[in-house]
Amino acid sequence: MSEALDPEVVELATKIFDLARQGDTAALVAYVDAGVPANLTNDSGDSLVMLAAYHGHAEAVRALVARGADTNSANDRGQTPLAGAVFKGEDAVVRALLEGGADPAAGMPSAIDTARMFGKVELLQLFGTA
Repeated sequence: MSEALDPEVVELATKIFDLARQGDTAALVAYVDAGVPANLTNDSGDSLVMLAAYHGHAEAVRALVARGADTNSANDRGQTPLAGAVFKGEDAVVRALLEGGADPAAGMPSAIDTARMFGKVELLQLFGTA
């Protein structure tokens, strides 16, 4: 039997996910530093790093990774933050994720597959696959 979610907790979680989408690094890391899990995910399996990466916020990605966020955490569709950043053309985020240990071969489609699909030769070279 599942318990009903506390509306205040849901509201707070929604706010934190929005901070990741908006790239509000200072507020986001204040919550993480206060105890919010760096690997918190929403109902689609999107992590804070995934949301920050997909919306182009390299500084937020670096800050979350520095606090233990998993750069290879795939969402419910098998997508990783790195593949999302490749898809969105967020090169600064791609570099931040790679610096944080992201695996270009992780996920479905992987960042490598995504770079090939969109003809991003410079990223394939960066991934060491060109």
